[in-house]
Formats: sequence, C-alpha cells, structure tokens
Amino acid sequence: MHLIKPSWLSHSGEQKDFEVYSCHVSPDGKRLATAGGDGHVRVWSTESIYNANDKTYIKPRQLCHMSHHLGTIHSVRFSPNNRYLASGADDKIICIYKLDSNPPSHTASFGTNEPPPVENWKTHKRLVGHENDVQDLAWAHDNSILVSVGLDSKVVVWSGHTFEKLKTLAVHQSHVKGITFDPANKYFATASDDRTIKIFRFTPPPPNATQHDMVNNFILETTISAPFKSSPLTTYFRRCSWSPDGNHIAAANAVNGPVSSVAIIERARWDSEINLIGHEGPTEVCMFSPRLFYTKKPNEAANGHNPSIGLVTVIASAGQDKTLSIWNTNTSRPLVIVQDVASKSISDLAWTPDGQTLFASSLDGSIVAVSFETGELGWVAKPEENDKALEKYGGSRKGMGFTEDVDGLLLEESSKAGELRGAESRMGALMGDFQPADKGAVVTTNGVKPALKNGDANGDAEPTPNKESPAEESAAKAAERIAQLKARVTITKDGKKRVAPLLVSSSGTGLSSLPQSQLVGANSTKATQNDVPQIAIDLTKPFEGLPRGGIAAMLLGNKRKAVVMEGEEEDEQPAKRTAIGGLTSILVNGADGVEPALPTAPVHGVVPTPEYLRPAILNPSIAISQVRLAVPKVRSHILRPLEKGVLQDETSLEEASKVPENIVLEAKNPVLPREPSHIMATKRGTLIWQDYLPRAIILVTGNKNFWAAACEDGSIHIWTPAGRRLTNALILESQPVIIESREHWLLCITACGLCHVFNIKTMAAAHPPVSLGPVLDIATASLSPHGATPAPGITSAHLNSIGSIVVTLNNGDGFFYSANMFAWQRLSESWWAVGSQYWNSNDSSVSALQSTAVGPVTASKNKDSNQANVSAGIIPYLERHTTNEFLLKGRAYTLQRLIKTLLSKDGFEGFESSVSIAHLENRIAGALALGSKEEFRLYLFMYAKRIGAEGLRAKVEELLNSLLGGILGDGKADLKDDGNGRGWFSKDDVLCGWDRKDLLKGVVLILGKFRDLQRLTVQYARILDMTLSEEDDTNGDESVDIVE
Repeated sequence: MHLIKPSWLSHSGEQKDFEVYSCHVSPDGKRLATAGGDGHVRVWSTESIYNANDKTYIKPRQLCHMSHHLGTIHSVRFSPNNRYLASGADDKIICIYKLDSNPPSHTASFGTNEPPPVENWKTHKRLVGHENDVQDLAWAHDNSILVSVGLDSKVVVWSGHTFEKLKTLAVHQSHVKGITFDPANKYFATASDDRTIKIFRFTPPPPNATQHDMVNNFILETTISAPFKSSPLTTYFRRCSWSPDGNHIAAANAVNGPVSSVAIIERARWDSEINLIGHEGPTEVCMFSPRLFYTKKPNEAANGHNPSIGLVTVIASAGQDKTLSIWNTNTSRPLVIVQDVASKSISDLAWTPDGQTLFASSLDGSIVAVSFETGELGWVAKPEENDKALEKYGGSRKGMGFTEDVDGLLLEESSKAGELRGAESRMGALMGDFQPADKGAVVTTNGVKPALKNGDANGDAEPTPNKESPAEESAAKAAERIAQLKARVTITKDGKKRVAPLLVSSSGTGLSSLPQSQLVGANSTKATQNDVPQIAIDLTKPFEGLPRGGIAAMLLGNKRKAVVMEGEEEDEQPAKRTAIGGLTSILVNGADGVEPALPTAPVHGVVPTPEYLRPAILNPSIAISQVRLAVPKVRSHILRPLEKGVLQDETSLEEASKVPENIVLEAKNPVLPREPSHIMATKRGTLIWQDYLPRAIILVTGNKNFWAAACEDGSIHIWTPAGRRLTNALILESQPVIIESREHWLLCITACGLCHVFNIKTMAAAHPPVSLGPVLDIATASLSPHGATPAPGITSAHLNSIGSIVVTLNNGDGFFYSANMFAWQRLSESWWAVGSQYWNSNDSSVSALQSTAVGPVTASKNKDSNQANVSAGIIPYLERHTTNEFLLKGRAYTLQRLIKTLLSKDGFEGFESSVSIAHLENRIAGALALGSKEEFRLYLFMYAKRIGAEGLRAKVEELLNSLLGGILGDGKADLKDDGNGRGWFSKDDVLCGWDRKDLLKGVVLILGKFRDLQRLTVQYARILDMTLSEEDDTNGDESVDIVE
C-alpha cells in the first residue's frame, strides 16, 4: 500500500487552501475531478498523481478547471458513459459539462496563476430545480437519469439524455445529504438528516421521456430508520454506497448504541443486521470498490475464474475522526486503518475502476491517493463476475417488468397494436389520408347525427333529402366560385375600391389546408369534416323571458354603440327617431294669430305599441323570500315560431313567416290590465286556434306535442296542437321565470326558486318541486347583490329528453337534478378547470374528444335508437360554459395562483395527478347518472388508462370487479344480497347502454400494456376468452385507442 499526497493536488488560494468537498474518478480511470470551496471544478490527470515522485515526469497535472458556480461546490460526478461531468453547488444550480474535442480557446485564465487548460470542458446544461444547496449527485448505471439531493429536502430526477426535470420527490422531512444507485438499475437510495434512508424503485426512462410519462415511476419502496434513530446531525454529508453485486447498501452516520458505525443494509429485506464498528466519530462517507475480489489467488489455468473461491466486496469508510478504514465482507475487522490521514474531516471517497486505488478528499484542502498492491485487498475478479452477480436481480435486463405467461404477452401485444392503429389513423387524418368507408356501414361519433337517419337528437326533425356536398361539386362550378371570390371588390372608408385578398384555404372546398383541430380515424366518413359541426347536445335552450343583455339590460337599457357594418363610415350615425309619444300641439301660430291645430298623421305611420307594457304584479312578501329570481315584464306582443317541431327564439312576424311550414304562436297583452289576453296559433297566415285568458301572458313555449303559456298570476295553461285544453290551469306559488318544453316534458321555474317538471303524457310530475337554493349557495352566500358574499346567479336552465333539469350559473358551475336521489349534483366547476390535466378549454366537444381518444365503437345491445342520444353532449357543454364564465373572463387568476403555490409546497407533489383522476371520476359519475352513453364509455377508457399509468392497483381491481359484477369475487357473499342495485351495483348485463363485457374487454385491452397489473388483467382476459386467435379475427372491431 502506498499513500500519495502531492502538495500541488489541492484547491489552493492566495491566503489558504480551500476545502475539497468532493472527488470522483472517470470511468476510464484517467481523470480525477475535484470540487472545492473556491467554486472551481478541477480535472486532474491520475497518471500525474501516480508519478508524483517521478521528477522526470513532465506531462500536465491539471487538465482543466471550470468556475461556473457562484458558491461552494459540494459534489462532482462523472457519468458512467464518460460523456458528461456533473457538479452541484450551494447556488442551487447543477452544471453539466461536456468534453469538447476542439482544443481550448485560451492558454491561461487572465489574472490568475492557473496553468493553461489541456482539455476543453464546456458547460452543456445548467439545471435549475432546487430551492437550496445541492448536496450530492449520482448517475444511473445506464446513464438514463441523474438524481440530485439537497438541503431543500427534495430529491430531483433529471433525464440523462435531455436533462429535463422528470420528477421531484419531496418525501424526506429534513436535509438530504446522500444518494446512491443500485448497480442492477432497479433502485436508488437517499440518506437524510431525518434519520432515514429511503429506497425508490424506478424503471429507466427512454431518451424522449417527459415529466407526464413518469407519473408511475420513481415509487418509494421502503423507509429504513432503525440504524439511525440517534445518529448525530453534525455531519456535512451522509454519502452512502451500493455494493457492486447489488446485495448491500453501506450507510454512513449510523449508530450502534452509543458507538458510531457504518450500517450494512441487505437488499430485499431492507434491514441492517451488520454494522462496521471502529470509527471514533460520525462517518461522513462510505464507498464500495466497484470490483469484486477473490479471497485467494485464482488459478491462472481457469482463466481467472474459480467457483470454489468465494467473492467478497471491499468497502472504505471515513468521517470526522480523520481516519480511513477499509473492510471486506469476509472479515469482522478492517483490513486497513489509516489514522490522521488529514487534519479535518474526510468529505468524499472515490475508487478507480480497477478497484486498486482509492482517492480521499478532506476539508483541510488535501487530496490523498491510497494505492494497493495486488493481493492486499484480494485478487480482482473480472467485470463479468459483477454481471453474473447482478443477473439474479435482472441487472442485464432493462427494467420494464416481466410477464408471467404467454397470455400476458398476447394481451400486451393487442393493447399496443390498438394504440398503433389509433396513432396511424390520427396521423392519416392530419395528412389528409382518408380511406373511403364501407357504403353499408354508418360510422358515427358521439353526438354526430348520422346522415341517413331521420330525426335529430330530440326526435323532432323531419326527413331531409340528401344534398350534394361541397366536396362533390363539379370542376366547372368550383372554378366559377373561385373566380367570384377572387373578383370580390370592397370599398374602403376613404371611398377607394380594392379587391379583397383571398385566403388560400378558402379557395378550396371550405376546408383549411392546415391540420384540423378535430382528428378523426382513417375509417371515418368525410361527413364528419363538414364546415358546420353537427354536434347534437341533448338539451334545448329555454327562453328565459329576458331581453338580450339579461336583467341588467332590462333595468338599465342597452346603450351599446351600434355595430358599424362593412362598407359604412364610422362617423355616420343612424338617424334618431322623433319622439312619437311627446306633446301634441293644440294651438298653432297662423296668419291671423293663434288658430286651433289641425290633426296630422303620425310621422312614421301607425303608432307602435311599446314593447314592455308594465312590470308584473308581484306579492310584496317575495322580497323576503329565501330565493328570489327576476320576473319578466309584461310585453305587448310575444311571437315564437315552431320550425320542424322545434320552438325558435322570439322574432318578428316577417321573419317567422319566411318558412311556410312554420307554426307561429302569438300572445298579445292589452294595454289596460282589465282586458283579456289573446293567444293564437297560425300557419301561412291561417288561424289554427285561438283562446283568451283573463290574465296577462308573460311566457310561452311549445313543441309538436303541446302548447303552454304562463300568466302573471302564476298559472300555467296547456293546449294540444289543435288548441284543445289538456288540463285545468296549473296554479303555482309565484310567477314563472323560465318555462321550457321538451317532447312531453314541461319545465317551469318560479320567482321564488322552485323548479316544477311535469310529464304531459302521463299527467304526472317527475318529482316534487325542488328549490334552487342549494345551487345558489344560500347556506353561505347572500342573495343581495350588494352583500359581502353575493350568491351566484342563474344564467340558464335546460331540460333533456328524459326530464332532467340542467342549470348553469354565472360563476361557471353546472348542475343537474337527480330525481332518484332527490338532490342536485355538480357536474362542472372551476376547481377542475384549474387543477385537472384533462380540462380542455378549446375543444371539449364530444365528437372531438371521442375522435382523439377512443377508437371504433362496438355495437351495443341496446337497440333503441333514441336511447343513444339521451344526455349526449351535456357534460362537454357544461365544461365549455365553465371555461367561458370562469377562465375566459379572468376569474381564475386567484385560484390559479393558489394552486401554483400549493404545487411548490411539501406534501402536494401528487396534487395535480389526484385532481386529474378525481375529475375523470366526476365525469364518469355524471355520465352514468345522466345516462349519457357515449361520454360514459369515453371517460371510462380515459380513466382506465390513467389509473393504469399511475399503478393504482386497488382502483384497477375495483373497476374491473365492478364492470363484471365481481366475477372473480366470492360467490357466497353475492348470494346474501338479493336486491338489485343501480349503476355500478346493478346486476344487469347492460351498464349505461353498453354491454358490461364489451366495456370490460376495452378496459382490459387498455390495461394490458402495464406489466405491473398483468397478474390481475390476465385473469379477466382469460374469463373473456380473449385468446390470440380471437384477437386476430376481431382486432379491428375491439381495439381501443386512448391518447392523453
């Protein structure tokens, strides 16, 4: 053994030698990197250190020095592939250096005594991710990741290829001061001042991995605290080391009673039964030799391999007692003890790749090399012995998990094949590569109306003849249309004529040449790319009885500036109307003096009746009602056309008569309150029916099944399409505010916030009257607009085809009333908008979601065509409303800042992931409660992929068990429950309109690629008889593609 301590091997300054905090030897053994308190990383030639006593040796000693940190450098580590050098310092920065093949650009640093650099190490990356000092670094043995630890109690994982931050692990409660990697590349261990060592299991990420891909990676395996319960907190480092055979971890700063020791932790059991005792003070660092050793000299004839001779590992430890100890696993006492090797604590140890030389750095600024002769530590085994020892831990295999049988491989191949087809079809859509679909097949997406089906989502549409699409125009017509577009002349404000520029994409068939935001599969028809999307939302927008602009416009008026049309001058103001209802002259000045005024005709013909006659008469007690809504004023004329069975918004008689088939419903209120109101229905100017009511009419509605009118006294009158009264007047508690009809359903919301839903066909109410109070937060908010916490307001109320009430608020929330549970349920809210990764504020339509997320839809057992459209598009509609009201109006700023602050705090690392999963669960529950078939399948598959990626085994097992009613559960337990539940707990074969086995097969295919879950998913695949032969036959129909 030789001790080599050259005087020049230090971080020397003008006044003193700076502390050396770290040292490391390159994988080729030619370079030694050191880091010190002077903020420099120095690279030395190991050959010059070995020849320090040779005066004839004239080669350079220091190869390079880098000073890119602003403070003390605590750790320096070469990458195993010898391409990079990483350093971490107390400036919270990690620098990645890369050796440039070009010679250095300068000979020496100006103003210093530094020798000229020999090698050109350049800063490749600067990694920012810690909030305090970076204390230690370590590379994975395959160079896939770099892990840094620091005084901010965080463990940060960086990509070893792109150096992007992949994950931040904040599981320690105090400073983290040590990190080491398993040579089998399955785990890494971190040591902290919270007196624990934590073991993390990981899978080496691919070079193009992102932070989102690492959700299920770097999982805490176990926490070891027994050997460190009373360990001192005075050490600068807790540098631990993993043995080259993967069996043990050596942990510094452990205690055995009152005595300092080095704890040897056994793999898999993660317990410490072995302690290396001998140091008089706390240990700062321990380091295994990278090679295995024979205890006896192997037989040369056996090519260096003799199974009868045992292999041992060698470990060096040092710390605050300034003593260097070297042990092996075959003896209970140290092989070598070197005392007072430095005058201060030893901060780091580094072995050369051949395992025969050890470098030690100290806080006194010195660096010592300890070189051993052959046989002193043992006889070095060949590197192949390391690989053989690691084979039992899967060291030679990439850590992707392993399948247990052939069925697992077949399931995984089916899952990946489906994803590949989905990716190819979406790429084909982007590139315009559409394949013609079969003529007999009608390919539809959720919410898209089939071109050949009669009737719309409401069941009210009439058959329409097939029209020639723009894509099928003749070449002559297309050329003529393009010529007209090119020749379009516009007049500017200054009176000049100019030809309007023609957008290149608009000269075609109306489709942009750029990639469309809505991606569809290659087997989709071109009908899905029409200019006007045929999204069928199972809602009918009601008439709220308010003018444009809402209650504010009713009370204050709408004083917006008139819109200047194209070609008009901005300064040109519309002519003001002369006041008609002003003063009328009785006497005028004539030739002979004052004469009586002659009657004159009005300037504008017949004097129009004012639109609003008067406010509705209300009971004064409504002012103290717990819930009170604004009541529409009494209008002189209400006119609404019924076009193809769908009631349109209010319009004029001229507009309503443009379509001859329209049935126009008119209600006329008299100026004098004592006169009756007149309601009538006409078609093509011919009276169909008429009736008179004793009270003023404030709201009307209707469809092809019935007509209804709400009066000022809170009564509702209902007529058949021919005008026959269906029921007596329905008397409500206060004036109606919103009234809406949908098929045989009638919704009425009164001024005191009660919602009534009547089924005209069965002459029964869907449920007792329900109050809007819970939706308006009356428990915590005041209904006064001037209160400290004003309550939200109702922006709209809708009714779907099965009589469910859907309400939207001006704060972005969306609710529906569950008639089964007699309670309001919140479907959309701002919390998901700012916290979920699945919130899509730009394109959350059902068809877009399905085309980008789920592949071909299998046929359902439910043959009722109307059921397929029940509640279609409601959840995306409500989420778009939340986006418009909350995000786009700037109300999300405070909540977004709050969430951003939370993400940086300890304990909130999984916040975004948890909220995203909860958002998907909220969507699934809403779709199931509404009976929304397509959305349920879509959100279910998205949820399955996410919980599979997260590795949430309990949720995966529960989902699979619920889909098939517990087919793998205990049959005896099921026999005790005789009742049939609803939804997930139903024993029916159909769940939300889908066959349970079809849903289960899709979920199993999605989860099939996650090998950690294959032990569970393969069982369900076997029960579903998902064999390879069947997959070959039905692969095109049963594939499920999910893209996040």
